[in-house]
Amino acid sequence: MRLSRFLLPILKENPKEAEIVSHRLMLRAGMMRQEAAGIYAWLPLGFRVLKKIEQIVREEQDRAGAIELLMPTLQLADLWRESGRYDAYGPEMLRIADRHKRELLYGPTNEEMITEIFRSYVKSYKGLPLNLYHIQWKFRDEQRPRFGVMRGREFLMKDAYSFDLDEAGARRSYNKMFVAYLRTFARMGLKAIPMRAETGPIGGDLSHEFIVLAETGESGVFCDREVLNLPVPGADTDYDGDLTPIIKQWTSVYAATEDVHDAARFEREVPEDRRVNTRGIEVGQIFYFGTKYSDSMKALVAGPDGVEVPIHGGSYGVGVSRLVGAIIEACHDDAGIKWPEAVAPFRVAILNLKQGASETDAACEQLYRELTAKGADVLYDDTDQRPGGKFATADLIGIPWQVMIGPRGLAEGKVELKQRGDGSREMLSLADVVVRLTAPH
Repeated sequence: MRLSRFLLPILKENPKEAEIVSHRLMLRAGMMRQEAAGIYAWLPLGFRVLKKIEQIVREEQDRAGAIELLMPTLQLADLWRESGRYDAYGPEMLRIADRHKRELLYGPTNEEMITEIFRSYVKSYKGLPLNLYHIQWKFRDEQRPRFGVMRGREFLMKDAYSFDLDEAGARRSYNKMFVAYLRTFARMGLKAIPMRAETGPIGGDLSHEFIVLAETGESGVFCDREVLNLPVPGADTDYDGDLTPIIKQWTSVYAATEDVHDAARFEREVPEDRRVNTRGIEVGQIFYFGTKYSDSMKALVAGPDGVEVPIHGGSYGVGVSRLVGAIIEACHDDAGIKWPEAVAPFRVAILNLKQGASETDAACEQLYRELTAKGADVLYDDTDQRPGGKFATADLIGIPWQVMIGPRGLAEGKVELKQRGDGSREMLSLADVVVRLTAPH
């Protein structure tokens, strides 16, 4: 992509309404624009990051055996009355009516709708276990939307729902999502810690929140520092095998949100020099809720003996749009964002330091063509901005690799390659840059 043809509305000043780093940098980097309180338009740069995150989430759900579908944003109020949650959910639910006076709601979550879909088609234990997910926009009418995408009203979420014949099967499904979440966040460059948590309006008695430690987080958390050193399961993990050892390894080390924190146990089990009491950002949460919805909504299947029984369910959410902000909170410096390569909007930025000069123009065009032909995501800054401005823009928007091409370096057959993450630089030939940036990673 040529920057001269790209929509990138950079802001030079910090927006007054932005209270935290991620909100400030997303606005300054031209990633989004506020359309109403807690509601944002995703501009091209931000949208590219959002899609990269969404794809990682999708790949790991598929790997764990979940099946993708797509449910609508609007739901019938009668479905929620069946489960008993329509009146109980509270003012965060946006309730509306269509021209025929049918009561609808803009879905904050989808337990009711997925249960209706399930009970319509699955009648026997032979159709189990089943895990269905979608990636869809949600709406929760926050009283005080703030912190940009961290606490917005409209947000993109991956929500999955498991169906099993009994509690043992449901816990196996829960474990699969537990492991899939560890892998998902690690692929994005995040250390997300699974912490015991309240179940809230979802229901049930087993839940873990996946928390990224950050002082700007809205959740108070307590954990043993050792949890930060635990290994993340590899891509070769057998999801149909016994995942219990992995779960035990991660849950035997103390980690809890403030809502379920046990101070006495924390002091008893965790040496003082390993105690962490800080704040964190929730990026995902998983729940086992038993027969909560199948009882009220009559989601029954015939067991091996022919007797109909209510299924055991679980739900599993990932805040896809929230993750954009969470990654920035964890990956930035004074100059701007430092994207992990897996979620960066572009992997490489080519900076033409003397736009209009035949030598630099030709070298930039050559590198742009070669990298693009080899499948690299490239942003070519072909604008007439001064070099200092180009450096600042590339750092602000966080492109992992920056190739600076100027007349001095070209006179020696070299260009400068900078790694945004650690600031390291080296002089290489154009051919070596191509090899470096297209090698498997």
